[in-house]
Amino acid sequence: MNPVVAIVGRPNVGKSTLFNRLVQQRVAIVESEPGVTRDRIYAPCEWSGHLLTLVDTGGIELDAEEGIRELTRRQARMAIDEADLVLLVVDGREGLVPADQDVADELRRAGPRQVIVVVNKADDPGQMKNAYEFYALGLGEPLAVSAAHGLGVGDLLDRILTLLPAGEPEPPDESMTRVAVVGRPNVGKSSLVNALLGEERVIVSDVPGTTRDAIDVAITRGDRRYVLIDTAGMRRKGRIEHPVERYGVIRALRAVDRSDVALVIVDATEGLTEQDKKIAGYVFEAGRAAVIVINKWDLVEDKSDASVRHFVDTVRYGLSFMDYAPVILISARTGQRLPRVLETVDAVAEQFSKRIATPDLNNLFRDAVAINPPPTSRGKRLRIYYATQAASRPPTFLLYVNHPDLLYYTYRRYLENRLREAYGFAGTPVRLVAKERK
Repeated sequence: MNPVVAIVGRPNVGKSTLFNRLVQQRVAIVESEPGVTRDRIYAPCEWSGHLLTLVDTGGIELDAEEGIRELTRRQARMAIDEADLVLLVVDGREGLVPADQDVADELRRAGPRQVIVVVNKADDPGQMKNAYEFYALGLGEPLAVSAAHGLGVGDLLDRILTLLPAGEPEPPDESMTRVAVVGRPNVGKSSLVNALLGEERVIVSDVPGTTRDAIDVAITRGDRRYVLIDTAGMRRKGRIEHPVERYGVIRALRAVDRSDVALVIVDATEGLTEQDKKIAGYVFEAGRAAVIVINKWDLVEDKSDASVRHFVDTVRYGLSFMDYAPVILISARTGQRLPRVLETVDAVAEQFSKRIATPDLNNLFRDAVAINPPPTSRGKRLRIYYATQAASRPPTFLLYVNHPDLLYYTYRRYLENRLREAYGFAGTPVRLVAKERK
C-alpha cells in the first residue's frame, strides 16, 4: 500500500492549490473564500519513480462546535489518523497566527508522526525569509513554497521521499468498476456512499449542497472492486448562484463521463422531478450504464403492492428514454435492500461490457428484417448488408447499409429491441450507427 500524506491547516491557506499542484490535476475545487473543501479528497502523486497517496482536507477550525465546520474538522482528523506523514500548510503572507498554533497543537495531540511545515504563498524570494518565524510551531524546519506558481514544490517532494518509504507505481486496475452517484441536492447520495462503505467517509448533512467536490472512494466486496464517486447535488441551472456550486456541478458531470455505471438517485418522498429527468438524460447522452435508485423508501407510508407498482411505473414513464435501466427501492439510512445496489451494479456493468460475435449478430438482423422489413421512403428501401460490434462500454454496433438516412428512429428502436430480446443489455444504452457501404 502506498504511503499516505495528509494536507492540513486552517482555512484559506492554499491546501487545495498545493494538492492540485502535487497531483498535477485540478482535482480539488479552488476558490478564494474559506471553507470550500469539506470532505477528504484522495489522489495519487508520483515523484522520482515513487508513488504516494495525497489527501486534501477542509480547514481545521478548533472553535467549530456544530454544523458543517465541525463535520469538516472531523474529516480532517480522520485524515491525520490514517496518514504516515502530514503537511501542515500555513500562509507566508499573513505570517504566524494563533490558529496555526492551534492546528499544530492538534497534530501533537493526535500522536507521534512525521510533520512538514509548508509555508505557502512565498511567491518571490523576498518572502522566503518569512518562513523562519514558523520555527515557533516546534515542528521542525519550515519549507517555503508557492503552490500557485510551483516554486519549491520539487524540494517539498524530495523531502517527503526522505521521510517515507514511497511505493512503486502500479498499472491501473482495469477490473475496477467506477460508479458515479448522481442526483439533486439532499436526495441521500453521501448517505448511500457511507452506507455501502460502512463508515463516515463523506460528510452527511441536511443542508443542501454539503458535498462540493467529486469524491472517489475505493471499496472491495468479495472479489469485486469498485470506485464510488460521490458528487455534488445538481440543481436547475437558474438556481445556481455561487461559483463553488457551479464547479461542483461540472465535477459531477465529469464524474459521469469517467464512470462505468451511474446511480441516479431519486427522493422517494418527492417523486420524480424535472431535474431528475435532466440528470438521467445527461447519463444517457454520456453513454453510461445506469441504475435508478429510489432512496428514502423507509419514509413512504403506503408500501402496498399496488402503490409500489404505481410508483415504479411513474418513474419508468418519466424516464422512458432510459427504459432499459433497472429501478430499485432502498433506504440508505436504515440499510433496507442495500445489498441490492452493488448486486445490480455488477449485473449492469457486465452488460455494459458485453460483446456479440459477428455471425450471431448478422443472423439476428437478417431474421429481424425478414419479420419486419424496413419501410420505403420516396421509392427507396433501407437495405442492411452487414453488421458488426464496433465497441463495448457502451455496446456500439455498425450497420453497413445502402442509405444511412433511411434508418429512421422507429426502425432503429425496433432493431434495438430485437437486440435486447436476444442478448439482454439490461441497464446499458445500445448504440446503432448506420454507415454507407461504398
